Amino acid sequence: MTEIPLPEPIAPYAPLVVGLAQALMIFVLGWFASRWASRITLRVTQGRPIDEALRRFFAALAQYAVIAAAVIAALSAVGVETTSLVAVFGSAALAIGLALQGSLSNFAAGVMLLLFRPFVIDDAVRIAGQTGRVDDIGLFATVLITPDNERVIIPNAQVTGGIIVNLTALGKRRGSVKVGLAYGTDLKAAMEILERTARELPIVLDDPAPVVRVQGFGASAIDLELFAWATAADYVPMLHQLRLAVVDALAAGGIEIPFDQLVVHQAAA
Repeated sequence: MTEIPLPEPIAPYAPLVVGLAQALMIFVLGWFASRWASRITLRVTQGRPIDEALRRFFAALAQYAVIAAAVIAALSAVGVETTSLVAVFGSAALAIGLALQGSLSNFAAGVMLLLFRPFVIDDAVRIAGQTGRVDDIGLFATVLITPDNERVIIPNAQVTGGIIVNLTALGKRRGSVKVGLAYGTDLKAAMEILERTARELPIVLDDPAPVVRVQGFGASAIDLELFAWATAADYVPMLHQLRLAVVDALAAGGIEIPFDQLVVHQAAA
């Protein structure tokens, strides 16, 4: 095949023009390949037990990885020494990683939370000394709404670095009312009244059934504790209704309760 002669002023620049054309083609193909990689990643993770935020993160990671490879290949096509370039990028990445190690630890913790899902949106949890409803699980922080309607933002590294208590994951919660009765009180009658009172409340679950136990002997009272179960959503209303019903039922049964002996024990809602 006969080569087309180029004018002498342009001939020295021909390899550069060819390299630029190749680089442009490589970058364009890489751009389309990155979009394809992102769509494939989303399609592969669809329907799997993976949080939506984590699916999008994996898709973006695949897209940027392909773009980075395309940029390196395009630079190589125009004669740029990519070995030194990769070394510079690596050094810069290391420096950025050291500067942002706190943020990166939060990011890694966020990925762990999204993968292993110790709690999900709207669960009631106790984490990092805070109790509330999970409003958002981000890659860097988890947001809680407290019972006082306060918005608490907790870095994910603190979430995974401590004990996580999921108050609603099992669907049921147990609450209790402690009652101190004077010595000489008919304990059998008092225990029957307490159990019957709990069973008659519609908000209290039948399974597990309410139960009363003698918890100890104080200086001036015998300590009884009534345990009752409710759904996670009804936990706080159940404790309120149970507290009122216990006072009324014992009074109706002729059993007096010193008000300084009536204590409600509950986990924070």
